[in-house]
Amino acid sequence: MMETRIESLPDYRIAYVRQVGPYGAGNVRAMEELKSWAEVRGMLVDSAILFGIPQDDPRLTEPDRCRYDACIVIPEQYESGDAIHTGRFLGGQYAVITVKHTAEDVQKAWSEIIPAIISSGYQVDNKPIIERYTGGLLKQHLCEICVPVTKL
Repeated sequence: MMETRIESLPDYRIAYVRQVGPYGAGNVRAMEELKSWAEVRGMLVDSAILFGIPQDDPRLTEPDRCRYDACIVIPEQYESGDAIHTGRFLGGQYAVITVKHTAEDVQKAWSEIIPAIISSGYQVDNKPIIERYTGGLLKQHLCEICVPVTKL
């Protein structure tokens, strides 16, 4: 059984690259584009927080219309005069699990996390499920899956 913890994520200001199309290789390209942008600006440090946010459920949205945002947390005062998008990540309560960043382990986690949340007395909230990456986790080839929750 996976270890799930409940965490309160704050609101963040983010810079992001949006990929529209089937989830998969395009998501990886969007994240690489974001990381290149952030590296040039000295933002890709160990304390950096990155998110992968699938905005649409591919069971309900045509694959060529699915949106994926590769995001990095930026300072409130950062002036983005360049071609990247900025916006807000609205925080809240999330069930968080740490997994190996492999397709197999992430897929296994996706299949187990919802039952784990329900057995913990929570339900999934109506916001995107996100993948969170930090410098320390990336070096260990780990990521966190964060599922928005509310108490039952």
